Amino acid sequence: MSLPALLTEPLVRAVAWSAATIVFYLLAKRIHRRWPRWWLMPLAVAPALLVIAALLLHESYRDYIRGTGWLVAMLGPVTVAFAVPIYEQRAMIRRHWPLLLVGVTVGSVTAVASSWGLASLLGVDGALRLSLLPRSISTPFAIEVSGEIGGIPDLTAVFVVMTGVTGAAIGDLVLARLPLRSAMAKGALFGVGAHGVGTARAHQIGREEGTIAGLLMVMVGMTNVAVAPLLAHLLP
Repeated sequence: MSLPALLTEPLVRAVAWSAATIVFYLLAKRIHRRWPRWWLMPLAVAPALLVIAALLLHESYRDYIRGTGWLVAMLGPVTVAFAVPIYEQRAMIRRHWPLLLVGVTVGSVTAVASSWGLASLLGVDGALRLSLLPRSISTPFAIEVSGEIGGIPDLTAVFVVMTGVTGAAIGDLVLARLPLRSAMAKGALFGVGAHGVGTARAHQIGREEGTIAGLLMVMVGMTNVAVAPLLAHLLP
């Protein structure tokens, strides 16, 4: 079989795009480790490299996602891994559960309300508006919520990445200007405002900050998944 014919084989394309995704992400991590700037975060650099590769090869998003869907499916088990540090800090969680509950409630309401307000401000409606609503929760939860309320899960995943990168960057600016001293305040800032990306940033600050961020990220996600059917009936 010739090389051009081989490259059209679905299995070969799936392996090629999966390998490219992993390699670009590892490359992006090395870049960010050397130049730790928010615009060089792996979740910003790796997608940019993949888009360039797809344009050069004249490949569509459908071709890409067909070969890398298993990576998206792995997001669920990876999110569950946050349960390990949460379990280790269970005593601290028991002491502060009222504050955590308030943070989850306020964070969920603010996320949905701000997304709805942004869509209204930009004149966005229909499926695009519904795809924007879950942007402030981690990808596995956001995809589930988007499907429940009539959004486009693939588009929601893009909004989630954009929110995470910008949220982590804004979080650093907030920490530099506000006197947030407690680990709980710092963790909540990143976990609720920037989900997975923010949680990774919180772990760089400290173990307790990362635990709080991971806990609130998961709790906000679970809350939004639980109320998604209600939102589907209430939203016009």
